[in-house]
Amino acid sequence: MRIDVLGAVRALRDDGSPVDLGGPRHREVLARLVAAEGRMVTTDTLVDDLWTDPPVRAVGAVRTFVAALRRALEPDRPPRDPPRVIVTEGPGYALRLPREDVDVHRFQDAVARARRHPHTATGPDAAADLDAALAAWRGPAYADVPASAWAQRERTRLEELRLEGVELRARILLDSGQGGDLVAELGAHVAEHPWREPAWALLARALHRAGRQADALATLRRARTMLVDRLGLDPSAELQRLETDILNGCAPLDAARTAWSAPGVRLGPRTTVDLARTLALAGGDALVHARRERLAAIRAAERTADAHLVARIIGAYDVPALWSRADDPDQSRAVVAAAERTLTALGPDGPADLSARLLATIAVESRSADLTATESRRARQASRQAEELARRLADPALLAFALNGTFLQTFTRPGLATQRDGIGTEILDLATRHELPNFAVLGRLIRLQCASALGDLDTATAHAEAAERLAATTEAPLVPVLTGWFRARATAARSTEPGGPTAATAAAHYRAAENALRTAGMPGLHRGLFPLALLGLRLLHDRPAPTDPHLDWGPYRPWARPHVLLAQGRVEEARAALAAVPEPAHDHLQEAMWCLTARAAVRLGERGIAAHAASCLRDAGPEHAGAASGMLTLGPVARYLAEARACVAETG
Repeated sequence: MRIDVLGAVRALRDDGSPVDLGGPRHREVLARLVAAEGRMVTTDTLVDDLWTDPPVRAVGAVRTFVAALRRALEPDRPPRDPPRVIVTEGPGYALRLPREDVDVHRFQDAVARARRHPHTATGPDAAADLDAALAAWRGPAYADVPASAWAQRERTRLEELRLEGVELRARILLDSGQGGDLVAELGAHVAEHPWREPAWALLARALHRAGRQADALATLRRARTMLVDRLGLDPSAELQRLETDILNGCAPLDAARTAWSAPGVRLGPRTTVDLARTLALAGGDALVHARRERLAAIRAAERTADAHLVARIIGAYDVPALWSRADDPDQSRAVVAAAERTLTALGPDGPADLSARLLATIAVESRSADLTATESRRARQASRQAEELARRLADPALLAFALNGTFLQTFTRPGLATQRDGIGTEILDLATRHELPNFAVLGRLIRLQCASALGDLDTATAHAEAAERLAATTEAPLVPVLTGWFRARATAARSTEPGGPTAATAAAHYRAAENALRTAGMPGLHRGLFPLALLGLRLLHDRPAPTDPHLDWGPYRPWARPHVLLAQGRVEEARAALAAVPEPAHDHLQEAMWCLTARAAVRLGERGIAAHAASCLRDAGPEHAGAASGMLTLGPVARYLAEARACVAETG
């Protein structure tokens, strides 16, 4: 029996014939057990990983999937014999297969062997070991598993490991006196991953090995041009030393050795985080790579035990952040934890500028929907401290970064659009006076959101146009994605006016905006946004909720579910779903979630829930539900507030 996950998930019998694993959920359960590497995965964890909003019988469904997988993987096992491949262990299950029978485990082990012995893993045998491991890749890891959080984390981790394997193999061959035939392979690798500085060194070494000294020097000059002219970074000492060696006619066989002392990190920590900052502003795949490279740089810096270096690495990533839900909550937690450790290491007498940047980082990164009350209080405290220090230091760029954290900590309750607009105004003023174009874009987008929240579409449109003009000069491709959503939101609002666009036109605009967002590299933003926009559009026109089962409601499912059930005529199920609705996360869409709760409570005559929703919305009367995002609208909060209060009065 063999299981492969480096590509689509599959199982093969000893004769190579495929095993029918069943449906997508069956394959995801098997994949999740593979990812655990033999450790037990509890049933509760499987439920949470498989479903955003678990069905009532989720535990029973997991047991059904496991039973079916056991039959498929061990078809000849007698009924009373215990399973040998997927075993029950405590409150969950574990996969029991030798590591050599699972492609991802073989791959990880091969890379680990080469990584553990960087100076002795040379020659054809070591390279052949990595060759076989790399050949196992048939596509992205877990390619047919849905984009759940666990799968995305694994895909990102394994892709980083694959790139490391490619570079390790090249280094092994070059160190052993071979590698002249690596030029084409490394050339393609550098073209696809130009931010991996040691890859340029490997390509130059391969060219030199092939007798192409001039091309090797030209490659190093291209690397310098890319780093200096396009990204504003200095080439590493390694690249400079390699260029000197080639110019002097030395055989540069040992040039790449020092780059492998920190597994998983390809650049020096400072260079990596500077590059990550640049990539983050590009959006899309570059934004995903930026987040990965940033955390790798922080971990590498922490291994030096130099608190000042770690603080500089963490604080250098001052990328403007607009959205109140983190794209990668796990990574954000890791960054916050590192910043807290570094603050402690610096102590109260540490450099004020470094402390301010660490505090601002804590405020910016502490915007995940699942923060505890203690974490939320700490984040708000950090934002205040960062702002105070930045004002005392009179550093405009630092103050803009600190104010970004302050902005992200102003979603503690509904009704604060006017306060956020004041912050956006100050950021925009600072950025304009001190030539901080990326923060100027942020200021414009914050002000767009606030004008949208207050229903002032003309002012919001002016900010959208100004942001787009700035984006054209700063190469900020995410801006037109966000302003495209705003224009869809404006179309939806105007679809209720006489002679305005139709609801179908507004829906088409939302669809186009969603298509643009899918490739923007912002998973914390897009999941569930399109269905929520459609629901808002229907509420604007007093129509029932969309009931398409293929809509991915993402994190907004609990609040949408009562409306979907009501649209299907399942009143008592809707009542039960309403009773289970949690408090909304403190984010851009909390007003929308409270309005959905209020509307469902009114329709179901649930006076207590309607009263609670009205109480929470009392300061948001002048705003429009969902419009604080600048991306969608459910209409005026005042409408939902009045309905809820009337419901309470009628049944009181």
